[in-house]
Amino acid sequence: MTVGEFISQYIEEENPNGYLAQHQLFDQIPELKQDIGIPDYCCLGKDDEEEITINAWFGPAGTISPLHQDPQQNFLVQVMGRKYIRLYSPDQSEKLYPYDSHLLHNTSQVDVEDPNLVKFPKFKAAAFQDCVLSPGQVLFIPANYWHYVRALDTSFSVSFWWS
Repeated sequence: MTVGEFISQYIEEENPNGYLAQHQLFDQIPELKQDIGIPDYCCLGKDDEEEITINAWFGPAGTISPLHQDPQQNFLVQVMGRKYIRLYSPDQSEKLYPYDSHLLHNTSQVDVEDPNLVKFPKFKAAAFQDCVLSPGQVLFIPANYWHYVRALDTSFSVSFWWS
C-alpha cells in the first residue's frame, strides 16, 4: 500500500482501522528526511556512532498505542493533530500487569481506557502523569517508562529513539 492509498482509505474516508505505526517512512522515502532535523539531545549518548531510529506515526482520531514501555530514550514530536499521552514510571510496573510472555513483557494487559479492576485491582493505585501533545510540541519519554498514546485528531508524529 502506498502512502497515498493509506491517506485515501484511512484519513480522507475516516476509516478508524488504519494506523501507520512505528513506520520507518524516512527510510522508505529518503527525500522526506531532509525536512526532519535530529534533535541535538539524541547525540549526547555514550557512543558517538550511535544510530538514531526515526519512526513515523500517522492515523485517524482514536488510534492508540496500548500501554507499553520501550528500552530506548524517545523524543515524540507532534507534527499534526493532537495526542493524549499517559506516562507511568518504571516503579509502577507491578501495578500495570505486564504480560508474562517474553514477546509481550513490555506491554500491559490493562486497557487504560476501560480497565478491568476486578482482574487488575492494583492498576487503580498506579500513579501517572498525562498530557495532550499539540503540533510543534515535543515530549521526552525516558527509557523504560510506560506510555499509552491515543490520537485525539487525525495525527502525524515523529519519534526519535536512541540509547
